[in-house]
Order: sequence, then C-alpha cells, then structure tokens
Amino acid sequence: MPTAKPVIGVTLDAEEPGGYSASPWYALRQNYCGSLAEFGAVPLALPHLVDAAEHYLDLCDGIVVTGGGFDVDPALWGASSVHETVKTKPVRTQFEWALVQGAVARNKPVLGICGGEQLLAVVLGGTLVQHIPAEIDNALDHSPERKIHDPAGWKAAHEVEVTPDTLLARITGAARFGVNSSHHQAVKAAGPALIVSGVAPDGVVEAVEHPGQRFCLGVQWHPEYLRSEADRAVLAAFVAACAA
Repeated sequence: MPTAKPVIGVTLDAEEPGGYSASPWYALRQNYCGSLAEFGAVPLALPHLVDAAEHYLDLCDGIVVTGGGFDVDPALWGASSVHETVKTKPVRTQFEWALVQGAVARNKPVLGICGGEQLLAVVLGGTLVQHIPAEIDNALDHSPERKIHDPAGWKAAHEVEVTPDTLLARITGAARFGVNSSHHQAVKAAGPALIVSGVAPDGVVEAVEHPGQRFCLGVQWHPEYLRSEADRAVLAAFVAACAA
C-alpha cells in the first residue's frame, strides 16, 4: 500500500472588492502549494473561518502560515503607537492566531513564512519592528526593487547567518546562505517560547523556532520559491515532519 501523503493547511490572503472580483476575495500564490506538493504533501487552502480552526486542525497534519501585503496589529503585542506604514487585516489575523495557537497546543508542525513568521512570534509572546528603516540604523534594504518572482533575474538579497545547534542549522547543514527578501517589518523580540535561529548581516531577525515543538519554524524569506538548497531543505524537512 502506498504511504499516505500529509495534508498541509495553507492560509490564504484576503482582499477587498476590486481587481479580480467585485466582492471580497481570497488570494494565494501558486508556488506556496506547488512547492509543498513537490515534496509529497497535499496542500489544503484554508478560508478565514475562526470557528472552523479546530476542525481544520483535525484535517491537517501541519500548517503553513503565509505572508501577504499587511501587518499584525501592533496592539496585539502591546505597542503604544502605530507606524504610518502599518496595514492590518483583523479577520485574517484573528483566524491565523487561532490556528497557530491550536497547532502549538497539539504539537502539530507549523511553518511561518514572512508575515507568518511575524504572526508566529506575536502569538507566542514576541514583539515586532513596525518599520525596519525607522527603527534599525544602517539596515539593509529588505524590500529591494528586484523581482523575487522572476527566476531568470533573481539573486539573493542578502545572507542569513544560522545559529548553531538549532533546527534551522540541522535542516540546512549550513552556517549561512543567501535568501530573497520582501518585507518592511521583522521580529524584534522572539518572546519566551521561541529562539532566534537566523539573522541578517544588519541584525534583523530572519528565523525563529520553538525548541519544545516537533517542528515550529518561522522564516522571514520565501522558501516556496525554491531558489536555493536551503529553501528546498526547509520545505522537505517540514513536509517530512508532517508525515511523521
């Protein structure tokens, strides 16, 4: 009998009316699902139904929290002010919060990507940098003009230095590697449950993980583009954890 493939829930983005539809609509880049399928998973897109979060977790062997053009509400980590660049999507955040809390409580594998890493950190007691250029001196450009979607023109925006003896180090087998970059926020304090497992040369946090979980990793870049061996290693290890 063939081995059953793990079912991995993938969170959707949500958009207001306009463009694709005159009604509110969900959105998801194909490579989020395609990259998981390449490593043997069955991706399942998850609409933002907060009351269904526990039912989704019953169906799924693991969860991917995706990125998007929005930010986690600073009030959720106790910030006293909000930077002018911050854009929130409250319903999406409420749903992903419930999903991550439930997955961690069940010790189900979680992979947070870009904004998903930031959400993971806040759910587990961390804080965020609201706008990198405003808070970090001499920061690299973490939202470069180069198109990360173009495989022919892609090159690493910067390197990530990996913390030794972490899940990320074991997965990639590398001390550093190049990554794409498309974000204006980042994890500031990882919180009590998480540890920092990767940083950019300017000190911006690029990866966090929960050492007490089977697999709980957040990365600031987009490994679903599969542009490096490290990207492939992250996705392969996550799918393997979901299948275990």
